[in-house]
Amino acid sequence: MNTVIWWIRRDLRLIDNAALKAADPQGRLVLPVFVLDPVLLDKEAPRRKAFLIEGLRRLADDLRHCGSRLIVRSGSPLDELTRLVQETGASAIYTEEDYSPYARRRDETAARHLPLRLVAGLTFHHPLSVVKQGGTPYTVFTPFSKAWKALSPPAAVDELPPHFFQPPPPDLTSVNLPPTEGSVKEFPAGGEEASRRLERFFRSSVGKYHLQRDRLDLDGTSQLSPYLHFGMLSIRRVIWRVQQIIQGTPNPQVKKGAETWLNELIWREFYHSILYHFPFVQKEAFRSDLRRFPWRDSALDLEAWKYGRTGYPVVDAAMRQLLATGWMHNRGRMIAASFLVKDLLINWQEGERWFMQQLVDGDLAANNGGWQWTAGVGTDAAPYFRIFNPILQGMKFDPEGDYIRRWVPELAPLPLPYVHEPWRLTADLQQRYGCRLGVTYPYPIVDHAAARERALAAYQSARNSA
Repeated sequence: MNTVIWWIRRDLRLIDNAALKAADPQGRLVLPVFVLDPVLLDKEAPRRKAFLIEGLRRLADDLRHCGSRLIVRSGSPLDELTRLVQETGASAIYTEEDYSPYARRRDETAARHLPLRLVAGLTFHHPLSVVKQGGTPYTVFTPFSKAWKALSPPAAVDELPPHFFQPPPPDLTSVNLPPTEGSVKEFPAGGEEASRRLERFFRSSVGKYHLQRDRLDLDGTSQLSPYLHFGMLSIRRVIWRVQQIIQGTPNPQVKKGAETWLNELIWREFYHSILYHFPFVQKEAFRSDLRRFPWRDSALDLEAWKYGRTGYPVVDAAMRQLLATGWMHNRGRMIAASFLVKDLLINWQEGERWFMQQLVDGDLAANNGGWQWTAGVGTDAAPYFRIFNPILQGMKFDPEGDYIRRWVPELAPLPLPYVHEPWRLTADLQQRYGCRLGVTYPYPIVDHAAARERALAAYQSARNSA
């Protein structure tokens, strides 16, 4: 029987997997293989690594139920796959194409030495498909979104029968998956959990998404990003479903919610396209005129921001949610990022790096795109003069202070409006509520009004000198 390798990377699923389908398990012996690549696994991101390893365990269980087993090797992907081809006589290696600079270099090298077949599936539309008439990429979201929506959807992948694998040779060696550090209890790994979350979101939240998605105190988002990042859930399956809702619902509220969520999914596609066409954004700002921006170097301020001790409750709540769970509400991400970049005037790359270390859903394309947008240095970026007021952001998106009270427990006893502005507490009120400024909760590390003026001046100076 003809043997081929299914090289698993960011597609930890059996349902709607284009690379697996291309390998055609019904006609060939397909070997499911994951290579523990030290270049990726040695990065400081314990929660994301734990989520990945647990996802591989769930996938291994699914494969056993289908008559196969997961082959795990550790080392350089090129070396390990070369050994596997020699050991098994595999005629081809099928894998889902990845768009990060490292992945593309890795695959280009592998393709020169091995029978590698790249299959699209990481995004709904390939970055090369959503381009202008002359073939140049879009760098502004709105025209990208219009062009994206005008394309025909990719063809569906037929579902595979329950028992479609031939068992691998029993003497084919496989290493154990490594132990992990870091908790991901808020995000149980695997395709089954991803499907449950998707269906729950469609039942309970998608129709209100446009109204609740920015509310920090409500469970109004899908929280599917970790599952999409590692392909435990197919982005094509998600978008097909949401498009069916848009086209089929008679309820205008549900349609509006689904359209708003689809727009967020297209932002994900946009940032993958930017990384694909402009890989240099991984290391520097897209806008060349702001690459020499005069960022402040303050280890103390950066540390206060990382650990939720800035004295601005909504910023601290968001950063502590990240530390506790490995995830942060998207509105919280924008508020925290704006505070670091605009209020503290600290390089956006410091924040980008910290998020990638902490986030269970840390995705190079989306994280980089979001930080460059906030800093005003990327494609289709927020204007430099857009500076979030952390007090007003908290009042608007956490109106009763519930989000702050949950993640900043020392502020839990405070009534409105002090939970948003604890520095307004008099000495008597501090004693009454057990919140001693400078002792149990810090004073603000910067005055927002003064910081805003400082940021505006710095951006204007950088633009003028470019």
